[in-house]
Amino acid sequence: MDQNLRAQPARRYPVLDDAQGFATAVLLVGLGLAVLRSAHLLTGGLPGLAFVLNYASGWPLGWTLLIVNLPFIAFGWHAFGLRFTWKTILVVAGLSLSVEGIGRVLSVHSTHPLAAAVAGGLLIGVGLLILFRHGASLGGFGVLALFLQRRYGWSTGAVQMACDAAIVASAFALVEPSRVGYSIVSAVMVNLVLVWNHRPGARSLIGIKEPPNGHR
Repeated sequence: MDQNLRAQPARRYPVLDDAQGFATAVLLVGLGLAVLRSAHLLTGGLPGLAFVLNYASGWPLGWTLLIVNLPFIAFGWHAFGLRFTWKTILVVAGLSLSVEGIGRVLSVHSTHPLAAAVAGGLLIGVGLLILFRHGASLGGFGVLALFLQRRYGWSTGAVQMACDAAIVASAFALVEPSRVGYSIVSAVMVNLVLVWNHRPGARSLIGIKEPPNGHR
């Protein structure tokens, strides 16, 4: 990576911009998870692991998301510092509440699994993209993906896709094979959004040059 880019100070969004970004992302991801759950599907990453535990144990999905994220939040603190960590904690807590709230006010029925996989995956992917642009994540493997991108320049989407494949494969013991196949479609859609739209050099990781005065 170009040393001049590394030397540039990170650009921060104003607090209100972060707040609207987090709220939008949490709503999009919560809706995406609700669509997937309506078709008894899952996705990759920590939401996928939370789905697996939810299907296996009946634990509430929202609180399961919070619990499984705790080790990754601790890693994020070590790798990215306090600012990234408190943002991630707010987002994860907000998502947990959003998932439980959406489940009480929104009911989706008769969703074709393929439609649910595509729509749910796109909603989650766009939500993650917004979070990454605001210097936060949903925790989980997203923290690891961001760390590997910053340290080695690896593609965030490619790293998450590898993690997602392992999570979705673990669902064969709980979900019928056809549902696992549709869940793979969902995970692919999430990661395609990231591969196409979030690459090394994104402003959330290394910052960008401010335009000259008069050219804003």
